[in-house]
Amino acid sequence: MELETATAFTPWASLGGGVLIGLSAVMVMGLFGRIAGITGITNGLIGAALPVPGTPADRDWRLAFLAGLILAPFGVMIAGGSVAQTVPSNLPGMAIAGLLVGAGTALGSGCTSGHGVCGLARLSTRSAVAVATFMAAGVVTVFVLRHVIGGGF
Repeated sequence: MELETATAFTPWASLGGGVLIGLSAVMVMGLFGRIAGITGITNGLIGAALPVPGTPADRDWRLAFLAGLILAPFGVMIAGGSVAQTVPSNLPGMAIAGLLVGAGTALGSGCTSGHGVCGLARLSTRSAVAVATFMAAGVVTVFVLRHVIGGGF
């Protein structure tokens, strides 16, 4: 499978997605007093499933949030929309990328959604640094993969 070289311009879909992400972040903060970071939500869900002392017991909303993330594209398709997704077939590359994202998330004490959506909205300096760092890492990664190494990723 081949990577697309450009992302289609979809202003209404992008606006709708942004509104839903912001709404979900506000709801998680308002209803549960938590930051809507996917890493933290997933970590709390795993912690709630394991008998680890000190892990949160609020498993239900975390499970519903993650289920919504997974099922939302199917809802879009049922409503008549399309969900275009291109996934590279380079499994080792995807595994390495996943490990690097996980390491970066652990080092940054949060992921893009937590820092980028919620942290920046709260004017957090730590989140601003984290967002600048992962944006720079993303730019460098794309440059190296597309212009130094080339194609295969």
